[in-house]
Amino acid sequence: MAFGWIDEQARVRRRAGLVRILRPRPAVSPLLDLASNDYLGLARHPEVVAGAVLAARTWGGGATGSRLVTGTTELHTELERELADFCGFEAALVFSSGYAANLAAVTALAPHGSLVVSDAGNHASLIDGCRLARGTTQVVGHADPDAVRKALATHDGPAVAVSDTVFSVDGDAAPLGALAEACREHGAGLVVDDAHGLGVLGDGGRGAVHATGLAGREDVVATVTLSKSLGAQGGAVLGPARVIAHLVNAARTFIFDTGLAPAAAGAALAALTLLRREPERAARARAVAAELHAGLTAAGLDAVRPDAAVVSVRAPSPEAAVRWAADCRAAGLSVGCFRPPSVPDGVSRLRLTARGDLGGEQIERAVRVIGETRP
Repeated sequence: MAFGWIDEQARVRRRAGLVRILRPRPAVSPLLDLASNDYLGLARHPEVVAGAVLAARTWGGGATGSRLVTGTTELHTELERELADFCGFEAALVFSSGYAANLAAVTALAPHGSLVVSDAGNHASLIDGCRLARGTTQVVGHADPDAVRKALATHDGPAVAVSDTVFSVDGDAAPLGALAEACREHGAGLVVDDAHGLGVLGDGGRGAVHATGLAGREDVVATVTLSKSLGAQGGAVLGPARVIAHLVNAARTFIFDTGLAPAAAGAALAALTLLRREPERAARARAVAAELHAGLTAAGLDAVRPDAAVVSVRAPSPEAAVRWAADCRAAGLSVGCFRPPSVPDGVSRLRLTARGDLGGEQIERAVRVIGETRP
């Protein structure tokens, strides 16, 4: 029977406690949200919503085509200028998602004969980019610059190292300075995904790459998402102008995909304006993460110290993690639940988002609920 193998895979997932379900949320939820990636609480900010509304009224509901046909509006180019300036890069290119931006950056910068050195803890979008790239990929140990250096030393030709700046599972930061040094020694490029750094790390939220002093370097390319700290949707690649021009001509997820919807571009622009005006929002997100971690560890929970705004709490098994998240939800708290294969180390955990708009009482409530519902 066609697709009969799907039933067996479903049975395997059920036995392993790895079945995933969609849970539609209402427009207004009674739950305290520590599951979304709305790090700065801007997704519903009046100015961000107004930016989306104005853009939709001006440009319509969709971009109408790929960026190279009719999908590039003046709004898209304004957003690209603002992103590049804010993050400290020469140029930027906006995509319909952060996933598409990562696929573009990796595939277009890893031609035949090249080597891609990929961190074992990288996000799925970077992993898929490596799989689609025409170069050879070598996976190295997590956050290990020496392993990157050794891998690059074995190759004679074009090469790039690929890494998250802040890893999405445990929220730990990559050693960007050491990675850049290893790449420089071997004439390799560095491609980093700053999805969880933008808006949280660096001067006023300019990101992990800016904070490390690598922004604007000729051998560094960064990707970002507009769907986390900026409360919108979409993604972008930031880098030297010649790299961005190459992506326009070579990145398939740019050439063949419909452009980002104007409403999302308008919302992201409004969020950038707000972040420039209120740079303290980034520090507040980091402070909330530190408070959550302190409370959870004081309660005896196995919480990983956050380097940005992701706080991870380890669970004894996939089934226990699912039950724990469900019990939190029943108690009025929404938390993320990460299980294999979404976690590179095979350890299931709750994943909490330290939103910058959370107050002390909300933080205390979250810690109390997580502690009371522990498996």
